[in-house]
Amino acid sequence: MEPCDDDLSRFEAEGSAPLPVANVQGHIQCDGARIWYATYGSGSPVFLLHGGLGHSGNWGYQVPELVKRGYQAVVVDSRGHGRSTRDERPFKYELMAADVLAVMDSLRIEQAAFVGWSDGAIIAMIVGIKAPERVFGVFFFACNMDPGGTKEVEFTPVMKRCFDRHARDYAQLSATPDQFDAFVAAVSEMMKTEPNYSAKELADVRVPVAIAQSEYDEFIKPEHAEYLAATIPCAEYIQLFGVSHFAPLQRPEQFNKVVLDFLDKVLPKQDR
Repeated sequence: MEPCDDDLSRFEAEGSAPLPVANVQGHIQCDGARIWYATYGSGSPVFLLHGGLGHSGNWGYQVPELVKRGYQAVVVDSRGHGRSTRDERPFKYELMAADVLAVMDSLRIEQAAFVGWSDGAIIAMIVGIKAPERVFGVFFFACNMDPGGTKEVEFTPVMKRCFDRHARDYAQLSATPDQFDAFVAAVSEMMKTEPNYSAKELADVRVPVAIAQSEYDEFIKPEHAEYLAATIPCAEYIQLFGVSHFAPLQRPEQFNKVVLDFLDKVLPKQDR
């Protein structure tokens, strides 16, 4: 039976499913920060980039399925999130995208597919824009590419449960465990003005993209997701029903199916 956690009560209490034992894990030094990463399995590489305030452990329902399908899953804790550190500069999505490219270089991965969730989707898309030769495709779930794409947010019980889990995980994983409030403020400041990509810039994207939008997403306007799918030349639109911004945790089998279908289309068959 599919795990179902629509109200995130299980996630609040226990977190996501535990990640398997990593093939390799560690940190790289990158532009004033130590960036944590881990790899699992073998085959064509797939980077999983988590959402704002979260960390790589939020992909616990996805990593084993990628490995089972014959892919190499690579997770990265974004700058200042999870086990990764940051310097005193403001958070910037383009800086976090540069961190991901540095991890690729460190692991000697020339090209990969990307699955991004929320802030991780922005980071993945920026990698696709800035270094398309490194990207087989981008699965862009639950995010915007300009500030007009977001809703007025109501802090629902589901969001509170997610936020409380993030606070506990930050205290456990971070090198600055007592600075969660400052961390939230800094990430929130970035979200107010970024990302800010024009329709012209999006029309220049040359990698395959899936724009995935949940029926009940708390943050992203559905018409913005439709705009992205219509504006990016190599994009398809995917609707997820019965779930919200937290679909990878709420109904992972539904989420994993559309991710795997996309990866099967964009990754080289001979490398699996």
